[in-house]
Amino acid sequence: MTTALITGASSGIGAVYAERLARRGYDLVLVARDAAKLTALASRLQAATGRQVDTIAADLGVTAELRRVEQRLSSDSSIGMLVNNAGLGAVKSLVDSTPEELDTLINVNITALTRLTRAAAPGMVARGQGAIINISSIAALKPELLNGTYGGSKAFVLALSQSLHHELGGKGVQVQAVLPGAIATPFWDRAGHAVENLPQEWVMTPEDLVDAALSGFDQRELVTVPSLPDLGDFTRMEEARNALAGNLSRNKPGVRYLTAA
Repeated sequence: MTTALITGASSGIGAVYAERLARRGYDLVLVARDAAKLTALASRLQAATGRQVDTIAADLGVTAELRRVEQRLSSDSSIGMLVNNAGLGAVKSLVDSTPEELDTLINVNITALTRLTRAAAPGMVARGQGAIINISSIAALKPELLNGTYGGSKAFVLALSQSLHHELGGKGVQVQAVLPGAIATPFWDRAGHAVENLPQEWVMTPEDLVDAALSGFDQRELVTVPSLPDLGDFTRMEEARNALAGNLSRNKPGVRYLTAA
């Protein structure tokens, strides 16, 4: 069995991925900012599963620390799965956010995820196998729900995943984008809106989320929306999107834009 590197692994969704993948037989490299939580989780998982668990304490918003994780991904040929789970949220509007807050969100949600994916992908392609799981959000489909920069960053993750599937799917690399709704994790506290203040019929446990996501992975779904009752709703949306393709680039504007001479 191969090794999985998981970012944002010290709590919430990342910690559940770590536990579930260890029980599936994966060795782990766990990445997060909190070294003490990482060490405690690694010790618990090693004792419970017998798997090898390494840790890297790193803030992915800090360039030098991000580069250390990139180096591990590019140099460790045992890593066959990357779970890009680390991310920051925002509920304040664009105009109420500081430029620094937006920079930090973009650096973690977009720049770090892209660089880590780029670090991992060449080795997977060379070996003819691997998997990249990117945690996006339902805000990728409904950006009006939260801060538009957050929604935009998660739309980027979805678009990147779809493009990666097109680029790498035929080279042995499985790509999955997971779009959680509201999940009962510390994410909401850090974003400034306690999860207890949300309607509880919206809120899924991280355990249910990860179990559904891994089921989708096993079914080789490119996009997994765990809360969606009818997958056909998403399939029809994708069919409509793809139907636009033939008309998105033409040598003349649409008739509605043409004015009489």
